[in-house]
Amino acid sequence: MTVRPLVKHTLVKKRTKKFIRHQSDRYVKVKSNWRKPKGIDNRVRRRFKGMYLMPKIGYGSATKTRHVCPDGFKKFVVHNVKVRNFNNNFKFHLPHLKDI
Repeated sequence: MTVRPLVKHTLVKKRTKKFIRHQSDRYVKVKSNWRKPKGIDNRVRRRFKGMYLMPKIGYGSATKTRHVCPDGFKKFVVHNVKVRNFNNNFKFHLPHLKDI
């Protein structure tokens, strides 16, 4: 018998591509991790056409599906095996425990 979540919402991602740093494709020393451009003449900060997109609040996922795993459960870390709360919305995850 498999445990299933009470309600399984479809996960909708508004953007799946990573936001990359301006000029990270041009220089090896500039890593691709996102940093907000702060220059006064920066094209990305001024949102010119054809430039990289910057992260905005509108790219956030829906509150019902935020932090939900692909199987429909939210991950819940349990440090003590005796204190397991069986809930149909969460699946518990046991970290490396030696005394089981």
